[in-house]
Formats: sequence, C-alpha cells, structure tokens
Amino acid sequence: MVARGMTEPAFLVLTALAGEARHGYGIVSEVERLSDGRVSMPVGTLYGVLDRLAGEGLVELDREEVQQGRLRRYYRLTDPGAEALAAEARRLEANVRAATERLRARRTRPATA
Repeated sequence: MVARGMTEPAFLVLTALAGEARHGYGIVSEVERLSDGRVSMPVGTLYGVLDRLAGEGLVELDREEVQQGRLRRYYRLTDPGAEALAAEARRLEANVRAATERLRARRTRPATA
C-alpha cells in the first residue's frame, strides 16, 4: 500500500469484501450501500480495481458459479488485504481526528475581521 493511502474505490471494494466473498454485482451494490449512494461503480471500473487489488495480493478469487447460464466470479479479502484495509482505516481516522481538532480550535478562537 502506498503511504499516501489508497483510492476510495479500492478502499470501498476491500470494505465490501471484509464481511464475505461477493461476486461483481454484489460488490457494486455493497459499495453503493457503504457510500450512502455517493459512489456508483461501473462494472468496468470494478474489474480494473479488482485486477489491481488481486495483483497486489489484497483480494483473490474465491470461487466461480454458473447462475442462469452466466459465470459469476466471487472474490474474497486476503489476510494482507485485511491488514491493508485496517491500516487505511487508521490513516483515515487520524486525518478525521486532525480535521476535527482544527475545527474545534477554530470555533474557540475569537473571530477576525
């Protein structure tokens, strides 16, 4: 993982996979739910993110199933993926804490003209 953090789509995909293995449409739906509808991930974008995360060893193919004549690939979070997700969550939490402290301090300062 890059020190400056991962992209929001990658973070949300890893988060979507933290609870259980999911297929593409399941990941897209969970990302939309997790982001309260702010992130709508086109399937092409999803598979680009999954390919990159798989290349980094953060996700892997869990299984393939045929449903209604179509192949569904299920992906799961790997242990290194869970570690990367936890590290990114800590990084984001620290950023939120810093911003919150600055805003709190700003409110207690006298206003300047």
